[in-house]
Amino acid sequence: MSIEVGSKVQGKVTGITNFGAFVELPNGSTGLVHISEVADNYVKDINEHLKVGDMVEVKVMNVEADGKIGLSIRKAKPQAERPERPQRSRHNNNRSNDRGEHRQTKENFEQKMARFLKDSEDRLATLKRAQDSKRGGRGARRG
Repeated sequence: MSIEVGSKVQGKVTGITNFGAFVELPNGSTGLVHISEVADNYVKDINEHLKVGDMVEVKVMNVEADGKIGLSIRKAKPQAERPERPQRSRHNNNRSNDRGEHRQTKENFEQKMARFLKDSEDRLATLKRAQDSKRGGRGARRG
């Protein structure tokens, strides 16, 4: 039986490391299940999920030219068993300013530049106040 990417097979856990588990496949070859591919949630200690000798169903993720086989227990589960992860949008068009208000109107370049300059001046003033308060009272020259 040849190992093909995307196929699901039964395997036996033959070794456990801090980064994953080695699984012996039906054809006698061994693949690695990375710790991130063991469960859908965060896995701090792989020993809480797997033991040497366990029979597991794995999905073949990749087969490299040098013979290394990447496996996943997490992706071998049917979709119904896997919890839904909320999808994050790539672009946040609902930007908010420092006061938590939402800008619904589009700003032109001049408005953006004016807002940037005001924010920049506010930050510089705050920084200058902090620096001046640190200097006062210490290190004064005596003459």
